[in-house]
Amino acid sequence: MRTAQITRKTAETDISVEINLDGTGTYDNLTGVGFFDHMLDQLARHALMDMTVRCAGDLHIDDHHSVEDVGIALGQALTQAMGDKRGIRRYGECVLPMDDARVACALDLSGRPFLVWDVEMPTAKIGTFDTELVREFFQAFATHGGITLHLTQAAGVNSHHIAEAAFKATARALRDALEVDPRTADAIPSTKGSL
Repeated sequence: MRTAQITRKTAETDISVEINLDGTGTYDNLTGVGFFDHMLDQLARHALMDMTVRCAGDLHIDDHHSVEDVGIALGQALTQAMGDKRGIRRYGECVLPMDDARVACALDLSGRPFLVWDVEMPTAKIGTFDTELVREFFQAFATHGGITLHLTQAAGVNSHHIAEAAFKATARALRDALEVDPRTADAIPSTKGSL
């Protein structure tokens, strides 16, 4: 079973993450940052990844440390749960519309982290949430998950819709990339023999 449990404790945050890559998309995420919890729920549900996240962070300062550190821990959990990546499809892509917004995600579970972020939020806030933290999450997640991750916005005027489209597109692309291909279930998806 492709599962992982990660704990990460610093002077700024105390985080636990549990994931099951072969789940049904159940989730129980409590970070103290309401909008971010909503985005994590979307990631779990649309990737069909069971996910439980707990974060106690220094929210009296701002949401930055909590959002970034959850991205770090979730990326570490993904890496652990994938193991040697035997049998996975490795690549995934999705163009996802959400009302006015359309965001494309293309990713490679290559072990070579890289983020291409071509997304612009028209507002600085979604409620009390700083929109710049969406990129911070994806940077941390890609770096610690070993993901080459490209997110490109083609349309959108509503920051909530743009952010949610980015999370959902990433989830759908992850779902495809993590799926085991029955034709190559015993093989590493690389001519190098490892990822």
